[in-house]
Amino acid sequence: MLRLFWDHAGSGEPLVLLHGIGSTHADFTALRADLDARYAVHAPDLPGQGQSPAVPGIPTVAALTDAVEADLDALGLGRVHLLGNSLGGRIALELAARGRARSVVAIAPSGLGLWPERAYQGALLGSARLVLRSARRWIEPAARFRLGRTALLTGLRSMPWRASRPEALALRDGIAGDGDFWRLLWHAVLTDVPTGLHITDIPVVLAQGTADLLAGGQTPRYRMLVPTARFTPLVGAGHAPQSDRPAAILALVDRAVEAAPSAPAAVPVAAAADTVPTTPEGA
Repeated sequence: MLRLFWDHAGSGEPLVLLHGIGSTHADFTALRADLDARYAVHAPDLPGQGQSPAVPGIPTVAALTDAVEADLDALGLGRVHLLGNSLGGRIALELAARGRARSVVAIAPSGLGLWPERAYQGALLGSARLVLRSARRWIEPAARFRLGRTALLTGLRSMPWRASRPEALALRDGIAGDGDFWRLLWHAVLTDVPTGLHITDIPVVLAQGTADLLAGGQTPRYRMLVPTARFTPLVGAGHAPQSDRPAAILALVDRAVEAAPSAPAAVPVAAAADTVPTTPEGA
């Protein structure tokens, strides 16, 4: 049985989407139509966010990766292409180090902030949690309107008025939801220190928006841990830039997939969904 909630669509090469802390799989809505037309897309809610239960024990990056990897096994997926943002980008790199990736596009992966930067991130994310949690019932009405979506997503996107209603509602079910936000923030973001990322045999793309107000310049530091990675700035984009620069992100994914080593033919999503539940046990 699956541990996490998953959204599946499309067919072809398997592509897994991993969102950041305080959000859900809906954070990738701006990309989904194009990605679903190209790939067999598998998008979970990360543990303790959205419709997925928290992991037992301490929610470190290793524990979160364990949960995602166990579900990949349950879905019959071996090595997959990965697109991750923020905490999701960090998990994508961890999966790659475990040999579960054929290519990685990691946008603003967490984990290499300096201690003052971590304190700044913690203050911003913690404050956002307190504000949005107290105003949770107003998120759905606000998400219906461009002005409301702009207010909700300012700070994460550089052009929040481009965001869709599902992207705004991801905040309601993520950072303002009933999940494991505070423990995730502490154990998986603020105190996480990446080690052992020996990734040499697959394409790895590191990307970060030049208008990222949350993670600063930590993404290029991953070149010290993954020397073969290529860094690409997303000009004018924010920390979670899926609707800021969708065409540029799609191009990064396409190029990484094309450069990846060959693998056996992928099982269509429909076939996998016929045999494996897409919601966690007891959901």
